[in-house]
Amino acid sequence: MSVLVVGSVALDTLTTPAGKVEDTLGGSAVYFGLAAGQLSRVRIVGVVGPDFPSVERSFLQKRNVDIEGLTIGRGPTFRWEGVYGPDFGDARTIRTELGVFASFEPVLPEEYRKTPYVFLANIDPDLQLKVFDQVENPTWIAMDTMNLWIEHKKEVVLKAIKKIDLLFVNASEARQISGSSDLFRAGRYILKRGPRFVVIKLGASGVMVLGGPQPFLLPACPVKKVIDPTGAGDSFAAGMLGFLAGVGGELTFKNITRGLCYGSVTASFAISGFGVEALRTLSKSEIDERLGFYLSTNQLDRIKE
Repeated sequence: MSVLVVGSVALDTLTTPAGKVEDTLGGSAVYFGLAAGQLSRVRIVGVVGPDFPSVERSFLQKRNVDIEGLTIGRGPTFRWEGVYGPDFGDARTIRTELGVFASFEPVLPEEYRKTPYVFLANIDPDLQLKVFDQVENPTWIAMDTMNLWIEHKKEVVLKAIKKIDLLFVNASEARQISGSSDLFRAGRYILKRGPRFVVIKLGASGVMVLGGPQPFLLPACPVKKVIDPTGAGDSFAAGMLGFLAGVGGELTFKNITRGLCYGSVTASFAISGFGVEALRTLSKSEIDERLGFYLSTNQLDRIKE
C-alpha cells in the first residue's frame, strides 16, 4: 500500500559541528519519502522550481518514491540555510528563500486521492486543511506541525487536529498547544481534540505516545556519531507510518508501539549523515538488522493490545 506525503521539497545549506554542505537535497517530503520508501511505496505532493536538479528527480523515483505530484513552479526552488551549535540543538536559521514554495497550493493527482494512508508534513495548517478536501476515505491521516503555526494560527491548527488520527509534536509544541507544562496533561489535552494517538518527540531522550491503555515511552535508538539532525522528525514519522502501512494500517496500540521502533531506527540513520546522505542508500536489510537489536533491548514482545 502507498503512503501519501504533502510537504516541502528543498535545497538546504547546513552547518553542524561535523562540517558544512551546500544546496543538498532536503525538505520534509523528501526526508519522509526516502525514509519510508524502504517500507512502503510513497507518493509525494510538493513543488520545485526549474532549477531543481533533474538527477534528484530521477533519484527519488529509483528509491520507491512516486513524484507525479511533484510539480514545477515558476521561480526558484525553496532554499533553507541553518547552523547547529556544539550540542546539535535546534538549528539557527541563517537564510530562508521560499521561492515557489511561497505560492504552493497542494493539488492531488486523481490517482493520489484514494491513497489509504496520508501524512501531512510540517506546512501551513491552511494548506493541510485543503488536503482534507481532496482525499477520499483514507484509512488514517497523520499530521506534523511546528511552533510557528501554533503561535500564529493556533485555531487553524486545532481545526486540522480535529480531522486526524495521529499527531506528531515535540515537547515544546505539545506544551504550546495545551498551555500545560506537564507532558502527560498536554497529551491528554490534545487527545480530547481529535486524534486517536499523539506522539511526543523528546529528542535524544526518545519518544512518548499517548492514546493507548497507558502512556508508552521509548528511548532513542543510539548512534555512534551524530552528523546532522536535520530531518530527524520527518524520518521518524516515515519509519513509523511506513511500518503501519506495511502491516495493513491498523492503529492498534501494539502496532503503534512497534512503529515507534521503526521510527527511531530510521531517524538514527538520518542523523548519521548530512542532509539525506545516509538515506540515499539505506536498505530494508539495514533497517531490519538495527531493528532486531533495538527490539530485543526494549522487550516489545511484552506489549499487549
